[in-house]
Amino acid sequence: MADAPGAAGSRRAAVGGGLALAAAIVAFGFVGSRLLGVVRTIVIASAFGASPELDAYNVAFRIPDLIFQVLAGATLGSAFIPVFARKFEREGPPAAWLLASRVLNLVVLATTALCLAAFMLAPVLVPAIAPGLGDDLGRSEELTGRAVELTRIMLASTLLFAASGMLTGMLNGRERFFLPALAPMLYNLGIIFGAVVLADRWGVNGLAFGVVLGAGMHLGVQVPGVIREGFRYRPTLGWGDPAVREVGRLMAPRVVGLAAAQLNFVVTGFFASKVGASAISNMTYAWLLAGLPLALFGMALSTAVFPRLAGQVARDELDALNETVSRVLRLIMFLTVPAALGLAMLREPAVITLLERGAFTRADALMTAAALGWYCLGIVPQAGIEIHSRGFYALGDTRTPVALSVLAVAINLVLGALLWQPFGVRGLAFAVGAASWVEWLGLYALFVRRTGWDPRPDLAGIARISLAGAGMGATLAVVSTVLRNDTWAEAAVSAAAGVVVGALSYAAAARALGIPEIEEVAGRLTARLRRPHAA
Repeated sequence: MADAPGAAGSRRAAVGGGLALAAAIVAFGFVGSRLLGVVRTIVIASAFGASPELDAYNVAFRIPDLIFQVLAGATLGSAFIPVFARKFEREGPPAAWLLASRVLNLVVLATTALCLAAFMLAPVLVPAIAPGLGDDLGRSEELTGRAVELTRIMLASTLLFAASGMLTGMLNGRERFFLPALAPMLYNLGIIFGAVVLADRWGVNGLAFGVVLGAGMHLGVQVPGVIREGFRYRPTLGWGDPAVREVGRLMAPRVVGLAAAQLNFVVTGFFASKVGASAISNMTYAWLLAGLPLALFGMALSTAVFPRLAGQVARDELDALNETVSRVLRLIMFLTVPAALGLAMLREPAVITLLERGAFTRADALMTAAALGWYCLGIVPQAGIEIHSRGFYALGDTRTPVALSVLAVAINLVLGALLWQPFGVRGLAFAVGAASWVEWLGLYALFVRRTGWDPRPDLAGIARISLAGAGMGATLAVVSTVLRNDTWAEAAVSAAAGVVVGALSYAAAARALGIPEIEEVAGRLTARLRRPHAA
């Protein structure tokens, strides 16, 4: 029997409200984590600047992170959550939690094996990914040895993250977002503790110990949540379980895709090590700042909506899937376009204000800002990749996103090889952004083809958003000719004034162009401001 109009409207309102709440919780986590991430970056910059020792730390971080992202990341997003959600829908909690135990055990065992291999092979792997580390300073052997030592310390964090990532997947699969949102904040607090307290005694090794401490807290805070949901650990692998095999089948191409995505960082680090001292650290700072709007908008909204997309596919609600992806895409673009443009226009005052203190010099600030400006080129497409890749994962298609991510790595590699010598960090950051545009445009075109969705409303909405962003950019270009960055105080005034003027000009342009997302965002902000005064 068809739903009555009132019931259908109530259901849509409930779904919209649930998505808004989930997005708000995830956004809270991303905002809190990214703000602490900014604090973490400021603390590290003040303590270490862009020193060669910090270059060694950033090189060492890459191998443990690669192992975690490839294994646990591949399991969570594209493989485990859709199967886990379907188990709950069709077979009930006992079968779903049994699957969770089995996948957890397999992921931890595989991660352990890779960590042991990386521990033994670190003296070979580190020089391979950063062949120019310390060469221009005559400290290659010393810094490479330090990077090997740091790699081995941080491999412990990879094991902790493998288990913690699975707990995140269980909670997200049950649409429980608070503890997974809290966990990254504790991770950042661990690193901050390492930089402020442990580094006094152990130098850059203190940062590595802080990473391990933060990973432990990331795991520990989520344990009560999964227990409360009904999870009971079972020491079983379940090789013959069809659901486990399905997770493995979905995971296999995603491993390739995530490995490809991580290889983008390896490629950038490889060529940055040849650019010269501090290039790796300055590009890392730039990437962390560029990642702030990407995380707040693209990742937060896409993470919040993914369990709903998986549920819609499980219920064969493909029209609802398309509508949800379209709605979230336009909201992501509405928030990300001005953030990317504003950060690019205000890159120098922003970097000086946030990072120029302690060991971080004006020369470091200018090099970081140079990379940041070109990294901003990739913020919008990377945000689009977040939602469209999840649309494919919900449909059980991991191969298409993988193929495009591999293509992006190839483009990044070619452009990086051509541009690192004549353009330094600017050329490497441009290569990442250009590859991201190719990946997203291909992903969007294939998603539309796969689902039969009419892209014209999306494209019209994005065109208006782009016009509003262009107006904001022109306004900031005029304002930036008046403001100065000679001192830290002047840079802080420039950054603050630019943010205010940019936000007001973008909002005015959005209203003039009739962009509906401005009303949605303004309405939600107004509601939140009024809520504490409600009776």
